[in-house]
Amino acid sequence: MASAEVSTREYTAVTEVAGPLIVVEGVEGVAYGEVVRINLASGETRMGQVLEARSGIAVVQVFEGTRGIDTDQTKVRFTGDIMRIGVSREMVGRFFDGLGRPIDGAPPIIPEKKLDINGAAINPTSRAYPNEFIQTGISTIDGMNTLVRGQKLPIFSGAGMPHNELAAQIARQAKVLGSEEPFSVVFAAMGITHEDASFFMRDFERTGALERIVAFINLADDPAIERIITPRMALTTAEYLAFECDMHVLVILTDMTNYCEALREISAAREEVPGRRGYPGYMYTDLSTIYERAGRIRGKKGSITQIPILSMPDDDITHPIPDLTGYITEGQFVLSRNLHRRGIYPPVDVLPSLSRLMDEGIGPGRTREDHAGVANQLYAAYAEGRDMRDLVAVVGEEALTERDRRYLEFADRYEREFVTQGPDEDRTIFQTLDLGWELLSMLPEGELKRIDEEIIKKYHPKYRSK
Repeated sequence: MASAEVSTREYTAVTEVAGPLIVVEGVEGVAYGEVVRINLASGETRMGQVLEARSGIAVVQVFEGTRGIDTDQTKVRFTGDIMRIGVSREMVGRFFDGLGRPIDGAPPIIPEKKLDINGAAINPTSRAYPNEFIQTGISTIDGMNTLVRGQKLPIFSGAGMPHNELAAQIARQAKVLGSEEPFSVVFAAMGITHEDASFFMRDFERTGALERIVAFINLADDPAIERIITPRMALTTAEYLAFECDMHVLVILTDMTNYCEALREISAAREEVPGRRGYPGYMYTDLSTIYERAGRIRGKKGSITQIPILSMPDDDITHPIPDLTGYITEGQFVLSRNLHRRGIYPPVDVLPSLSRLMDEGIGPGRTREDHAGVANQLYAAYAEGRDMRDLVAVVGEEALTERDRRYLEFADRYEREFVTQGPDEDRTIFQTLDLGWELLSMLPEGELKRIDEEIIKKYHPKYRSK
């Protein structure tokens, strides 16, 4: 860290502007991550951060972009401090830009603390294992790929699909079952359009969810480099609310693809050797510094649950962004363009979707004793029904057996009744499980091989009606 004397020094030796970066020569005592104030000839002041510091040279990323920077007349002041955000309970219900400045017309926040936006890594030995069921009110999530408090579970989507509507619905409806305590929501948007931003603002205000939401909005016409800071601002706020104010916090990050594009832009400006598809080789490490900030800590009441959203380029799940995200996180929800084209909302494809912590958050005392069996049986029956569709395309429906036709009908009804629900429909987990039993009752009882017999006798509609 630079000394107090160094922090008062101002340099005019800007020798190069490359994309979102400037190079300052002749500097002394500059540290990586140090905050920089850049004073332009026009009187405008911009913020930056040291990205690289070596003998006499500092490479600075400029958050508001480098347009208009004159290398001869620009002054650069190194502050001797790292990037921080002022946090307070009063942030709940407020909207901020990507750098943490209020954009809702209300007065600035009076901070209770100023925290390093890079956070502090949670000691693995002090982490509490996620095992508390979160009810989102969405059957394909609650019933089939359960979200657990403290988990990080991304949504893999594509351009033009309703991931924003799904994120807003989860933000409104998420609660920990039993306590019925709603989550506070920290919402970070990176590179979204004005239309998307106004959708979220209107939706949160319309439903009354705004009173428990902190929103950080980086728009598509804001400088791309600002997107590097936005998720870290949001997560630092979430850590304060969770671990110092004892709140349960749901962090929604959209769109992580735009974040990764900003990383690629910086990497290209630094002339680094590119990795897969031009993304920097350190993208895995960088993403992990964001995703691994979710979790629970022993002895702390609060928690951070994370739902990153990313739109897969060309719907390619093998693209580096979803590929690396899948390695770091604990599963994924995959949205299907085929379901979306058929008017099904939410278009969650349960077959490639996965929640690795689901088994820890369901069962007696958490949801219901039949949850695991029903989820497994629904998955197996729907997979077989989808196989029947492929078979019909080859041999025609006339060639199917009676059993095959039942599975074919099951797949149609499953999508129509279980997957499909309204954007404001908030189903309880018990409604979801009962709906699952209704669908399974279409099949002969002998086909329910993934559910224990005593569970069938207790919950099957045939026996419950007696």
